[in-house]
Amino acid sequence: MGARGRIKDLWREQRLFEQRSIAAVVVVCLLAAVLVARLGWLQVKKHDEYTALAQGNRVRTEPLPAARGAIYDRKGVILAENRPAYQLELVREQVPDLEATLRGLVRIGLLEEESLDAVRRTVRSRRPFDGVPIRLRLDEEDMARFALHRFDFPGVDIRTRLARRYPEGETAVHALGYVGTISEADLERIDREDYAGTSTIGKTGVEYAFEDVLRGKNGAREIMVNAQGRSVERLGSLQTALRNRPGRPGADLFLTLDLEVQRVAEQLVRGQRAAVVALDPRNGDVITLVSTPGFDPNGFARGLTRAEFAALNESIDRPLFNRALRGTYPPGSTIKPVVALAGLEYGVTTPDTAIACQGWFSLPGSSHRFRDWRRSGHGRVSMEQAVAQSCDVYFYDLARDLGVQRLHDFLARFGLGAPTGIDIGGERSGILPSPEWKKGAFKRASQQVWFPGETVIFGIGQGYMTSTPLQLAHMTAVLAMRGENYRPRLVRALRDPATQTVTSIPPAPLPSATVADASHWDEAIGSMVAVMQGGTASRSALGAPYSIAGKTGTAQVFTVAQNARYDESTISERLRDHAWFIAFAPVEDPRIAVAVLVENGRSGSGTAAPIARAVMDAYLLRQFPPPPGEDGAVAVPPAVVGGGE
Repeated sequence: MGARGRIKDLWREQRLFEQRSIAAVVVVCLLAAVLVARLGWLQVKKHDEYTALAQGNRVRTEPLPAARGAIYDRKGVILAENRPAYQLELVREQVPDLEATLRGLVRIGLLEEESLDAVRRTVRSRRPFDGVPIRLRLDEEDMARFALHRFDFPGVDIRTRLARRYPEGETAVHALGYVGTISEADLERIDREDYAGTSTIGKTGVEYAFEDVLRGKNGAREIMVNAQGRSVERLGSLQTALRNRPGRPGADLFLTLDLEVQRVAEQLVRGQRAAVVALDPRNGDVITLVSTPGFDPNGFARGLTRAEFAALNESIDRPLFNRALRGTYPPGSTIKPVVALAGLEYGVTTPDTAIACQGWFSLPGSSHRFRDWRRSGHGRVSMEQAVAQSCDVYFYDLARDLGVQRLHDFLARFGLGAPTGIDIGGERSGILPSPEWKKGAFKRASQQVWFPGETVIFGIGQGYMTSTPLQLAHMTAVLAMRGENYRPRLVRALRDPATQTVTSIPPAPLPSATVADASHWDEAIGSMVAVMQGGTASRSALGAPYSIAGKTGTAQVFTVAQNARYDESTISERLRDHAWFIAFAPVEDPRIAVAVLVENGRSGSGTAAPIARAVMDAYLLRQFPPPPGEDGAVAVPPAVVGGGE
């Protein structure tokens, strides 16, 4: 027989089942207790915290960019303001596919293909939740085009912002500067929190130098959003109290510029590569600062295309270049009054000391001839006559007697060879040469030697010496004030937009240019008066109802060979001499000091001096009206063809 099967122990199996059931019930009860405790902890203990987090899922904080401060001229005429404008903004974290979105915007004509790389870099350099402007100043057609395709572009929307506007166009652009789109380089130096919701930043001029004052402080507001991130009034029946934190608008600036004079000066040099700087010698106020050609800053405020920027940046006339502050040129004969003053100060010459000018000068033991601009010479001339007729030979001889070190040190008293410290920055220092400077400027030992001939041409503002138009206007102001010296400034006051309180910025005195004998000032200034009364610029002073002291100058662009003759008709226009003129008026009570440079402008007397006269008329005739029946102003004559100062 086969083995019998084992009889089941039903009672034991029942007991095991009951034990397991009890264990399962205990486990379930424990888990339920844990769940209930957890729910109680979340719903009661952490209620406030998670309510706030839930609130954050439907409430977003959006920055409120502060209004940028306005800029006015000295009489309160608006030069830079803000106007409402529409711009296209993108929030990266809400865009499913950035590349497809940008390509789609190109397809409907809201972005240009060539700008995509720059847009990508800008978007990726900002925080994912920031709205990044990708197209500024949309017109009605652009907005209508986007409205038709709005739902194809999640994360992209039109926003109303304040945009910078320059009502005078390119007038005073190199003084005002402009605002442009915030670049990657800008982001490396700024606090991004301060520029949240802002698309532009000051790039040059006053807009750049006073950026922290003009931009103000941003505010913020809470907005309710739906699941797609769009702002809504309410979510179903849910509505909550939303908080707003107002920003602080930027301060308004009042400049020292006189817009009327600025317009006159720009009109006079339109179509030329030129610079005009006029200062009030009593406090350093910049009355006018012109560099031509210029450009319309409104283009940068709205965003230039690559082609538009290339046209400006690659132009042979360099409209973006600020010639007034950054253009360095040989000052030529404009420094002769200061060189004459140095001769008096060091006792090297006297007002009555005269020399014979036969049209050239040679150093002892040398056959090289340093020629005068007048090949036949000026005959016998004293110091006043030498300045009035701009006799080069007189100053060759005086520079040789002074020596390079004394020349350098005395000219430095008038701010040459160093930045003036004007309050907009970007200024170049020019070169005030010396043996020490030459050792640092050249690497080869043979090039570091200072030669006597270099001192000779230093005396007429040629050779290594270079200056900016602003520096020469500043030098002229110091001469006018007989050594009293002020730092040039463009901003004279700030206004708090909240309280309307105006805070003046006081003039900044600089160390005075002192001389041992005060009568030396009379001699130097008297020689400049002689320039306008029978000297090289006498034609430009005709009919003036105020007294003028001035000095013409012509700066060589290239060196003429020893036995060659400078013939303007045989050289290209851009190789012709630069024209200079400096002046101040009235002589008895100086109120304006002017420096005019016209690149390749032939002569200071024929080209630059009439421009300076018209600028002084525009400023002074309101204070010194001409006699009845006379307008006192002179038209700008055509440039004088040929040589001469």
